[in-house]
Amino acid sequence: MSRASLDPQSALAALYAGNARFASGAMTAPNRHIARLKEVSAEQKPFAAFLGCADSRVPVEIVFDQGFGDLFVTRIAGNVADPAIIGSLEFGTEELGAEVLYVLGHTRCGAVIATIEGHEAPGRISTLYQHIRRAAKDAKGDVNEAIRRNVQIQAEVLREASPVIARRVRLGELVIAGGVYNLDTGIVTPVALD
Repeated sequence: MSRASLDPQSALAALYAGNARFASGAMTAPNRHIARLKEVSAEQKPFAAFLGCADSRVPVEIVFDQGFGDLFVTRIAGNVADPAIIGSLEFGTEELGAEVLYVLGHTRCGAVIATIEGHEAPGRISTLYQHIRRAAKDAKGDVNEAIRRNVQIQAEVLREASPVIARRVRLGELVIAGGVYNLDTGIVTPVALD
């Protein structure tokens, strides 16, 4: 993917085109070869940054048919925007110049389901609940709605908690987008953000 030819809307379109290739089984696997690895080994210039779930079934580069150096990906259970994730995404957008900041949820998300059910969890797992609770409450028990709403809320947190991200959006240098990846079909359905 040539960064020089992309603006934020073109970068977003490139992501959706990659997902369409993936979901249809027509992946081109661009930039997934040793020559590309060597090309980006000294410097990275990803065109998009991601807040995704740590779920092993959601490999972001594959889902969007991208390769080495194309995406700056952060992953955490429940795709929540905690301080460390926000800082990482500030780096990916401000320092590396990503033009899309994408929040990616997915169907049957265990963190969202656990938050809705509210069961006691071992260790620090339940610390994720605080970030997802608003989405669970807004969805009134509907898991799919809670997953969609969580994408919206985490995008809102990124925009409001980070002056760096907010400035880049205001200047038109960055677009924040979101979607839900369907584990059964491979399709990412865009989610309208406020």
